[in-house]
Amino acid sequence: MKLALYGLHRGGCAEPETLARLGILAEDVGFEGLWVGDHIALPPDGSQEPVRLEAVVALTYLAAVTTRIGLGLGVIVLPQRQPVLLAKQLSSLDFLSGGRLTVGVGAGWIEPELNAMGVTLAERAARVEEYLAAMRVLWDEPMPEFTGEFVSFAGVSQRPRPVRRPHPPIVVGGHVPAALRRAVRHGNGWYGWDLDVPETEQALARLRDLPGRPAELGELEITITPPAVPDVDTARRYADLGVHRLVLQPDTMDAAAAAKLITTVGETLIGQV
Repeated sequence: MKLALYGLHRGGCAEPETLARLGILAEDVGFEGLWVGDHIALPPDGSQEPVRLEAVVALTYLAAVTTRIGLGLGVIVLPQRQPVLLAKQLSSLDFLSGGRLTVGVGAGWIEPELNAMGVTLAERAARVEEYLAAMRVLWDEPMPEFTGEFVSFAGVSQRPRPVRRPHPPIVVGGHVPAALRRAVRHGNGWYGWDLDVPETEQALARLRDLPGRPAELGELEITITPPAVPDVDTARRYADLGVHRLVLQPDTMDAAAAAKLITTVGETLIGQV
């Protein structure tokens, strides 16, 4: 099983020197990937908003200070991104990192944030489908053309192309039926957030029952973030269900908590599951 780390883009971990130090430590310990989430403009909740780096910028910084570890968007809120620009940003990041990028996408759910980016809640699902298709055309086709409801282009191209062809792995996040269907039909993988072992088993049963998986996509890779850092037995229970990757997060956004998680997992889980 692959073990990745989530959350170095937030709180005390996001200080430049700390972010670099923790990313290098995770790589040296043997983590498979560093994953970051995506929120651009959150509504205030009465408390002081912690530092939260923009996802593509954070991964680009981590790409520059590491050499081997994977880089995962887990997940980017796709409807609030301009897809032609995003395709260029992601192919550039994949190129600069030597093909280490995994692109996780989701529809989002925070209405004020989506509205601030010019997107309504009602159209988010349609935008995800269309933006994924548009980015694939830009990445895959020598002479890309696309006509959609929200984005259209012709007579343009982008270079560099992603290192991994035809594009970086696309992971679809979300637990609602539409997200599960999107993962089966369009994704290289599916990402479940905050799921314990029984909840993961239920979600995977729903995924297996869905039709329409294109043969050329192969097996759907399953990534889960558990509610807490698992012990060896629990991690093996996830693996027995068919989970390919666990993305673990510290219990706080404090740098010390992240460092402790990295070293503890390195001692107890990496190489054991």
